[in-house]
Amino acid sequence: MGKKRITIEHPLQSKSESIIWGVVSTPEGYAKWLADEVDQMGNTFIFTWGHTYSHHEIKRADISDVVRMRYIRLRWQNDEDPEAYLEFRIDHSELTGGYTLIITDFAFEDDVDSLYDLWEDNLKRLHHTTGL
Repeated sequence: MGKKRITIEHPLQSKSESIIWGVVSTPEGYAKWLADEVDQMGNTFIFTWGHTYSHHEIKRADISDVVRMRYIRLRWQNDEDPEAYLEFRIDHSELTGGYTLIITDFAFEDDVDSLYDLWEDNLKRLHHTTGL
């Protein structure tokens, strides 16, 4: 059985599309809220959680699609589900002028609640470190 798609919408506290884009599409931005360290080699992001001199986890994600200032879609290397991806989409409201971050991710049914909790923690970290 495949993974279940989840979508999270998070209003952002910024009117600057370029600031938001930098946080959701660059190694420096990801390192502020998604992982302890993030590097990029070509179209691959290397995410590290924990410290390299102690217990740590490393995952690699390839950019599968990107439209600058709109969305970036990543596919985790070694993910056996061909339909799964991680996407960060920026939605702009013409009415309010505000921005919303829309995150799409995938998890097995038994892991959905844990994934929502993880994203809640990541979004708290995003707000704490960037003000978004």
